[in-house]
Amino acid sequence: MRDGYTRAYLLPRPTETQTVLRAEVEVTPAPDTRAEHVDLFGNRVLHFGVHHTHDGLLIDATSEVVVESRVVEDGEPWEEVARRVVALRGGEALSVRPLAGSSPYVPLDRHGAQLRELAREVFPPGRPIAEGTRELCQLIHSTFTFDRAFTDISTPLSVVLEARRGVCQDFAHVAAGCLRSLGLAARYVSGYLGSTPDDRPAVSHAWCSVWVPQQGWIDFDPTNGHLPADRHVTVAWGRDYGDVTPVRGVVIGPASRQTLEVQVTVTRP
Repeated sequence: MRDGYTRAYLLPRPTETQTVLRAEVEVTPAPDTRAEHVDLFGNRVLHFGVHHTHDGLLIDATSEVVVESRVVEDGEPWEEVARRVVALRGGEALSVRPLAGSSPYVPLDRHGAQLRELAREVFPPGRPIAEGTRELCQLIHSTFTFDRAFTDISTPLSVVLEARRGVCQDFAHVAAGCLRSLGLAARYVSGYLGSTPDDRPAVSHAWCSVWVPQQGWIDFDPTNGHLPADRHVTVAWGRDYGDVTPVRGVVIGPASRQTLEVQVTVTRP
């Protein structure tokens, strides 16, 4: 490779339940240009360019965070929450309303009816918002099959909904779409999931948050059926995968065979 440019979302961000003690990213070979900015969702974004000949690229992100558990109350009926989303004004509207509508990977104009039909299974009239979201989380976990070989990031949401198969980002898109189809606000969250009690390894992961008045954003994990999500390290959030792709870039050079390897390690004190 003669040249390359990369944008990365790899630096965890502080949240109501997460304190970032340390976060750094090392790049090999040393980049010729490097910069960082905060995007419109408050995520830390790293940009770097390697503008000399290189035959590989190693990105090593190391962080130390403290994640606290939280108590979730059932909250108001979901219809009232949907009305509150529409009525928001000022700064809160700017942080919530953009996450209540359509997005490139969750197009409500094309799949809103399918998503609403799925959501209605667990959101009957008057059900409290957190209770309904917990049931949605369990519905996706129990009726969709995790299948690494079935989708890639270009697979349309309609295919995932019809086959009820996919991976974590697919299930996060489905969950967010179900909530948004009812007028609720849901954000797509990218980060890491620590090792589980049954010794499944740590992985890069995606899940969702739902906005609940007086409680803020509540994380839930439809892939694993958890609400709240409490073993999760938050890196970034947005409308969907496209807003927070962990690593994205371009390389310039002669045609060659390329391979990608990702390794995640999460350790507890």
